[in-house]
Amino acid sequence: MQAMSKLPPFSPILTRLMGSLSNDDVSFAQLGDLIEKDTVLAGNVLRLVNSAAYARRGTISSVRHAVSILGLGKLRNVTMSMSVARMWNQERWAAGWSPSRFNLHAVAAAVLADMIAAELDTPAAEGAFAASLLQNCGMLLIAMGLSEDMPRLRARYEESSGSLVEAERGMFDTDHAALSAEMCEVWRLPAPVLEAVRGHHQCGLGGGTLTEVLHSADVAVEQRGVLAQEWHRATPGDSIDTLAAAGLGARAEAVSRAFDAEFDLLREFFA
Repeated sequence: MQAMSKLPPFSPILTRLMGSLSNDDVSFAQLGDLIEKDTVLAGNVLRLVNSAAYARRGTISSVRHAVSILGLGKLRNVTMSMSVARMWNQERWAAGWSPSRFNLHAVAAAVLADMIAAELDTPAAEGAFAASLLQNCGMLLIAMGLSEDMPRLRARYEESSGSLVEAERGMFDTDHAALSAEMCEVWRLPAPVLEAVRGHHQCGLGGGTLTEVLHSADVAVEQRGVLAQEWHRATPGDSIDTLAAAGLGARAEAVSRAFDAEFDLLREFFA
């Protein structure tokens, strides 16, 4: 856990932006002013809104205009994922650890969790994106704080038929989900987020709780080939079946298509 002190804190801009997004009365002008203070973030927001997916006539050059087009929900998700991924990329990790793969998986799982939670009317659904984005960040602590042990952990995992969590517990008497929850607690995230992050490897696919939504999204994106690391193994099965079992039933294919469209918009930012 000492490695946590080496991780960069959330930027002041991100902290203020997330606080503003929780206020329903916040104006697009206020949000635009905040985003404009972060040149990289502002550039990425403009790049996203000018992508072919929005099919607008003429180029959008105003951050405030971009904010009004994206809307509060999408803006929250986009800015958080881009900002967090950029912070992770600043660190040095253990040999064989790919931050870009990790970021891509985190964003994919967050997008899907947000959609599942909305479909199922999950309690604390507003926390689904953030919780899923951060549910595996304990892997970062292991990759940084226990980097010398990473080759042994990887070998232990690859030589077994068990899960990564089982390999972690066998070596460290803890796992990345527990470490992720510790990080979220330090960052003072809400209790439902902490509980969901801590338990997302200890539940099934059905039920519709925030914990189960996180687990379902994590499994489904792995089954679609978006792994946190290239040497990770996906849970056997088909992602559509996983979404159906998560509680979506016949809506699983429609949610899957919506996920593909949303994720395709974002994935180029995390390559």
